[in-house]
Amino acid sequence: MPHLGANSSDVQHHKFCVQDCFLEAKACKEEIELSKIYGNIFTVHFGPRKAVVLAGYETIKDALLNHSEEFGERAEIPIFRKITQGKGIGFSHGELWKTMRRFTLSTLRDFGVGKRTIEIRILEELTSLIKYFASYQGKPFDTKMILNSAVSNVICSILFGERFEYDDPAFLALLKLLNENTKLLGSPMVLLYNFYPSLGFLFGAPKTVQQNVDELTAFLQKLFQEHKEEFDENNLTGFVDAFLMKQNQESKKPSTYFHNGNLLFSTLDLFAAGTETTSTTVRWGLLLMMKYPEIQRKIQEEMNHVIEPGQLPKLEDRKKMPYTDAVIHEIQRFANIVPMSVSRSTPTDVNFQGYVIPKGTEVIPLLTSALNDELHWKTPDQFNPSHFLDADGNFIKREAFIPFSIGRRACIGEGLAKMELFLFFAGLLRKFVFQTPPGFDKSDLDLTADVGFTLNPMPHLVCAVPYE
Repeated sequence: MPHLGANSSDVQHHKFCVQDCFLEAKACKEEIELSKIYGNIFTVHFGPRKAVVLAGYETIKDALLNHSEEFGERAEIPIFRKITQGKGIGFSHGELWKTMRRFTLSTLRDFGVGKRTIEIRILEELTSLIKYFASYQGKPFDTKMILNSAVSNVICSILFGERFEYDDPAFLALLKLLNENTKLLGSPMVLLYNFYPSLGFLFGAPKTVQQNVDELTAFLQKLFQEHKEEFDENNLTGFVDAFLMKQNQESKKPSTYFHNGNLLFSTLDLFAAGTETTSTTVRWGLLLMMKYPEIQRKIQEEMNHVIEPGQLPKLEDRKKMPYTDAVIHEIQRFANIVPMSVSRSTPTDVNFQGYVIPKGTEVIPLLTSALNDELHWKTPDQFNPSHFLDADGNFIKREAFIPFSIGRRACIGEGLAKMELFLFFAGLLRKFVFQTPPGFDKSDLDLTADVGFTLNPMPHLVCAVPYE
């Protein structure tokens, strides 16, 4: 039985050296091409770092669902190890991760995720966002920071029980640090650091990432202190208060996972994940509506039949808006903002589809290969909402639609993200028609991704013209 991810002399499958290919998006494209030649399971070398790639929906599903325990660990990624020391949710391991994930899921539900209470919060934020868009009176503006702010305010209300004004200088500084790190974490220098962490002192980008995290940490520590001073177990305002109460309950235990380090990095994980991915997806959505105005018109016509004049969409309207729902799903599939997911690792030796994958091997579930799998999508390279519609125009779920990943390490905020995407995207299209700036044509719009830890649209301006 062939070994994958072993020493180079033992590897029985293709090895691909990408020492000269620094950008992971480029590596991702190379890996898709390799899967066409060498099959859906193969070893790659990122410099001295070896990983096994899983390509195609069926292979990813088999690994992450049918063999969830064997592929259930998070890989040791040097930059994240340096930042978090294995604390928090996203990059922790073993029993610590299980405890933090279980507590987080329970607490998110307690504070309204998936319920009417969080829908009300999102709609309140949407109202503020609409006022901001309207203030430009149809003139061009960049949506990046304002969408970051609006989406971030939803997770902030869950974490801290409060939102921030869009012009709050501390809040804006926080979001800029977050944006810079998202960009840097996909940069050549950080990728080189992940290849050669022992030479970290030579690379400036990892130092900048750490400095930004230190500033984010200082901001959060100040908020934690305020919550500790005002703590009332009979009036918990959000995730931080719930964590503090759990910390108090376990204070006399000889050991506990509810310590300050896990409070910090669990909060930071939720803050970062709850800001970046959803706001980036909405930005892609508005860009694609400018690119395909006929799709935008069909969404608005559908809403006219479902929603009363002057009203905003509600979650209960989604079932009556199959075309809009299909477009949102296709935006996620097409934008493909986390193409390589976040690497897994094997906690033990694994026998998988005829291969032995040694303990501790990094495993990359190539999500883009599922979202573009020719066996599951009629036109995988095109933006095509009919991927999610049957012949009668009804919405249909698609098995290979896994932008949040699947299995034990699937995105913890999937439920919240789905609510936000529908309410923000449909709500904005209810109030505005999105057009290119004067002098630009839709053919001028660039759908090339700007590479970072997530794939963002290239910088662009939007005109939000009131919809009558």
